[in-house]
Amino acid sequence: MKKRVQQGFTLIELMIVVAIVGILAAVAVPAYQDYTKRARVTEGLGLASAAKLAVTEYYSSNAALPADNAAAGLAAAAQITGNGVQSVTVTNGVIAIKFNDKVVNDQTLLLTPTTPTDAAGGKITWSCTGGTLDAKFRPSECRAAVAGS
Repeated sequence: MKKRVQQGFTLIELMIVVAIVGILAAVAVPAYQDYTKRARVTEGLGLASAAKLAVTEYYSSNAALPADNAAAGLAAAAQITGNGVQSVTVTNGVIAIKFNDKVVNDQTLLLTPTTPTDAAGGKITWSCTGGTLDAKFRPSECRAAVAGS
């Protein structure tokens, strides 16, 4: 008897592999795009951390929240930018992070301060549940009060 040695893959086997790879890619690409947008939102929160510090220092010195970036001692809003961030604006202590088209163009995430009381131990607390940014792009601690999350 003569043994036959297989020489390679058949066309059907190759087509099955290509189909499987295509299905996996169709699932992975949208998930990766959402992941990169969430990373850019995190970048915006990093840029806003300097503004949070400035607002906190202003409140410590003046017992009031700053009216704007200049009062808080920050650069103009349009000068605080990043890869996915258009601007970081302070308005009456509320910090608005405005994103560009690498996240969702002109969408915002608001960081709202709550001024200290005796129960809070004298510290400003921050909430990031405001703004127009879709819940799926927000960090988990910023999703609580957003509709549909």
